[in-house]
This record gives sequence, structure tokens and C-alpha cells, in this order.
Amino acid sequence: MITETGRVVAVETDCLWVETIRRSTCNSCSAQKACGHGLMNKAMPGRQHHLRVSLNGQAASGFKLDDEVDISIPEQALVTGALVVYLLPLLLMLAGGLIAAQFMVGDVAAAAGSVAGFGLGLALVRYHARLTSSHKQFQPTVLAKNSQSVEALDPLDYSPGPQS
Repeated sequence: MITETGRVVAVETDCLWVETIRRSTCNSCSAQKACGHGLMNKAMPGRQHHLRVSLNGQAASGFKLDDEVDISIPEQALVTGALVVYLLPLLLMLAGGLIAAQFMVGDVAAAAGSVAGFGLGLALVRYHARLTSSHKQFQPTVLAKNSQSVEALDPLDYSPGPQS
């Protein structure tokens, strides 16, 4: 399981909407200068992501706005998603270029076949995402409410401890 901490931004009867900020892994990765995520973080620092997270049998009444929660997603879901998103369009782009080059003469035909194959790959990625969006094995789930959540202080009730 891959885990991340997020902040609850909405509570529904069967799920939570959780806001995550991608920051923990990018700072420790050795490939951050060449990685697309690292470059996107530099271009749009502190970008927030909202995820619909299943409660996994927990009561929605136990959560409120601004609670910190630990969420998880199975590794297999992440690996499968990465293969579909990155590999499928690439393979179809190469296949489209090769097929077009076999039946038509010229580099323009091969380029057009590659573009068509890439477009087909993107359409299949979207179709796969729609098919798997309701499967429980691909959904992030709430592990627990983070016990380190800090309650917001009411400025009227705040009183410092005894001064020494």
C-alpha cells in the first residue's frame, strides 16, 4: 500500500474529498531534475489535488472539514495505471507509424500514422479510466484519521499556560 496524508475538504455519506499536496517524494528523489512531476512542481509549486476517497466501512460522522487523514492506494493499482497511461499510447504510436509506413510511401504518412496511433492510445486510456473508475481495487481508501491533527484555536479561548 502506498500512503499519503491529506486534508478533508468535503464529507459525503460514503466518501471523503481529500486535498493532497505533492511534496514529500519530490524532494528526496534523485531524478527530480529530469522528472516530469518535479518540473511541474517547480512550474506550479504547491499544486493541490482533490481525491474522492472511499471510507472503507468507516462512518462519515467521524470526520469533519480540515481533519488530516491517512489515505492509501494499492501498489498494483498504481503500477497498472502507470503502464496503461504511459505504455499504451507509446506502443500504439509506434504501431501506427509502422503500419502507415508499410501501406503508404513517405515520412509524412508514417508521421500521420504515428499521430493517429497516439490519439487512439489516448482514447483507450480514457476508456480504461472510465471502466475502472468504479472498481474498488483502484480506489484510494481512508486508513485512519491522523491523530496529529491540530484543532483550530479559538482566539477568545486561548490562554497561555502559567508564566514562570
